[in-house]
Amino acid sequence: MSELNRRHNYGLDLFLLSVDEGITGYRDDSLETVKRNEIQYGLPLKVVSYSKLYGWTMDEIVKLIGLKSSCTFCGVFRRQALDRGAALLKVDKLITGHNADDIAETVLLNILRGDIARLSRCTSIITGEDGPIPRCKPFKYTYEKEIVMYAYFKKLDYFSTECIYSPNAYRGFAREFIQDLERMRPRAILDIIKSGEDFRISTSTKMPKQGTCERCGYISSQKWCKACVLLEGLNRGLPKLGIGRSRGGSIANVTRIWNKRMEHRVYKASSVEVWTSEFSCSCINHCMQLNEGLLSDDRCNRWFGTAKRRALIRSSTLINHLCSLLYL
Repeated sequence: MSELNRRHNYGLDLFLLSVDEGITGYRDDSLETVKRNEIQYGLPLKVVSYSKLYGWTMDEIVKLIGLKSSCTFCGVFRRQALDRGAALLKVDKLITGHNADDIAETVLLNILRGDIARLSRCTSIITGEDGPIPRCKPFKYTYEKEIVMYAYFKKLDYFSTECIYSPNAYRGFAREFIQDLERMRPRAILDIIKSGEDFRISTSTKMPKQGTCERCGYISSQKWCKACVLLEGLNRGLPKLGIGRSRGGSIANVTRIWNKRMEHRVYKASSVEVWTSEFSCSCINHCMQLNEGLLSDDRCNRWFGTAKRRALIRSSTLINHLCSLLYL
């Protein structure tokens, strides 16, 4: 874009926008490349980070939720971070590097998920025209390999390392499938994009209405946007409640289960879970009797399960802990 702007005198004011997700060993290295690009092309650089926007980094989120759903959080947060960064720069258009491979993968994913709303717009070269900052995808028909070859032979300073969490992403299965198709039919990627463009949504299909999030003001078809729902789950210690589809509204589901957990709070003493709503003096008495060897094996198994758990219960430290719970 910088070269075209200079060569054809478009008169565009271009900026570099990068998102720091907080992925050690991946994003920190790519940011160094972007900072060199800032000097090489003479373009102002703006970096927005998850830690400042949301108070979480992806490394912290993955430690909490595991690898399976990491891309769900990152994708939602990244889309909103780009829009927030673009708003800070006060730009008119946001240009992304999505290529033909990315769009073909997205078409397949939306079909597999039954996401009619996204399927109807994922192949558009310009999206978000009804929003404050439209997005453009100039590499829509350009293969990923062509971009890499161009950068290599032009000796451009670029970063091509894959995210360390992406091998566990659902998108990875679509990518492998498309690669297998491409070996048999080289035009498979462009054919999938063409099929996505020609899809016609039935007039009887109920489409979600776009509104704004009551919490952050971001575009959303629900009361709260997906980013706010996921963030609320993280902050409340219920990270997986915002993943997937829930009945009655996602944020309502998060609040309902949070309140339920607060009413029936779990105290973990070694390997034994004692629910406060069911906690009674009889439990303490059984623990003390077990500690003194006064309970039969049948009653031990009924209360504490395996011999390993009974051995843990016999420690005086655990007995003291259980007793202290009675007075919380």
